[in-house]
Amino acid sequence: MDTIQAINLIITNPNIRGGRPCIAGTGLRVTDIVMATIFHHQTPSEIASDYEVTMAQVHAALAYYYQHKVDIDVDIREQIIEAREYKEKRLGSTKSSLLP
Repeated sequence: MDTIQAINLIITNPNIRGGRPCIAGTGLRVTDIVMATIFHHQTPSEIASDYEVTMAQVHAALAYYYQHKVDIDVDIREQIIEAREYKEKRLGSTKSSLLP
C-alpha cells in the first residue's frame, strides 16, 4: 500500500500577505519565488541564497506554483497591473518633481 507523503512548507493565512501562499515561517510569497524565476531568470540556488531560504523551500514553492499555476498566474498579472497603476499615479513617491 502506498502512503502519500506531504511536504508542509507552504502555508496560507488570511492575516499574512493577504492570504497569499507563503513559505512557512517567512513572509516570502510563492509569487515572489515565481517572479524571481520567470522575470529575473534566477536559479533555485540563487533564490535560496538571495532570500535566505532552503533549496527545499524554493522547490516547494515552485511545486506549489505548478500545482496551482492558473490561480497564481492571475495573481501575478493583478500584481503587475496594480504596480503599474501605482507607478502612473506616483503613489509612494515622497520626492518632489525636479520640474516646476
